[in-house]
This record gives sequence, structure tokens and C-alpha cells, in this order.
Amino acid sequence: MKKPSELIHGYFPDLTDLQKQQFDALDDCYRDWNSQINVISRKDIDSLYLKHVLHSLAIAKYIEFKAGERVLDVGTGGGFPGIPLAILFPETEFVLVDSIGKKIKVVNEIANSIGLKNVKGIHARAESIEGKFNFIVSRAVTQLKDFYPWVRNKVKKTSFNAVPNGILYLKGGDLAQEIKESGLRPELIPIATYFSEDFFETKYILHIPIP
Repeated sequence: MKKPSELIHGYFPDLTDLQKQQFDALDDCYRDWNSQINVISRKDIDSLYLKHVLHSLAIAKYIEFKAGERVLDVGTGGGFPGIPLAILFPETEFVLVDSIGKKIKVVNEIANSIGLKNVKGIHARAESIEGKFNFIVSRAVTQLKDFYPWVRNKVKKTSFNAVPNGILYLKGGDLAQEIKESGLRPELIPIATYFSEDFFETKYILHIPIP
């Protein structure tokens, strides 16, 4: 019988045995926690790997985070995109932030249970987080015009990666009006470039460099 996580293995064939085990373990972890605290829509739990894990990993098709880099996941909810990215990049430090404490409890418990050493979940608002990060990641938390002011001062100036430091924002649908209202000029990367499933046809990564 195929494991649900084999969807991930197919797109990321170079996973180590440990990474495969960690991805495999997410199914039971999220089902268990979701029965106690609703961190994922009940109707979506059977699509965990498609709609949450693989969607998060679209960022990893666009950029490979380097060892020692710091990534801030704003409004992480149940740990997306932070936890899947932390599995894939074990030498990168991930700080996952959410204003809802019970969600951060789940994030930390899941990270501990699958042996992630590079994840720290913090119950806080993004504006209150101290320190600088190479990249800010997030998944459709709010409108760009509201999101950008929260994080624009949290990005390191020196860039070591293939793309400039800044925001990597997962969004879907027609984004023209939202982008216009934000006054920003993000690069839009269609996720369908990387993944063939119909779910990704209208999904994008928005890369917003912060100089």
C-alpha cells in the first residue's frame, strides 16, 4: 500500500532516509493533533500532503536555503510552510510564529516528535519578533499591503543565496488588485511550473526582495 507521503518522495527524490521518515510521520501527527485542536480544516486532513506539505515545499523548488540561514515563518498556523521546509533543510534555522498559542503548541510538539532540531515555535505577533532573517515565508496570512509593514525591517541586508533576501509568500487566485494596492513589485512564480496536480494551477510564490 502506498504511503500518502510518496507524493513528496516523487518530487524530491534525493531525500535521506531520515527525511522520508519525518515526512511519513506527519500524517499520524497531524491526524492525532487535529482530533484535539483544529489546526487543519477537517475536510483537508485527507489532502494533507497535497494541500499543505507539497504546497509548502513549492518554495524549495524556487530556492535552496543554505546552512546557517535564518527563516521566519509568519502566521504559521499548524506549521506551514515552516515544518516541511525545516525537514528539507535541516541546516537552516526556522522560527515559526503565530498569534494563536494552541497552534504554536502543536507546532512545537510535532517538531519534537519527529526530531526536528532546527525549529522554534513562538507564540507572538510578527511585529514583536526580534532579530534579522534571510527570508520571511508565509502562506496567505493577509493582504500584501498589511503583511509587508510587519516584516520589512526583519530582513538581513547581506544576501548569500541564488535569489535576493526578502519575502517568499504563497498566494493563490487573481492577485492583480492586491499587488496594485500594495505598491510592491513582486516576482510571481507559478507553482504549476513545479507540480502537475490541478490544485496548483492558480497558486503562486511571490518573491519580494527587501534591499
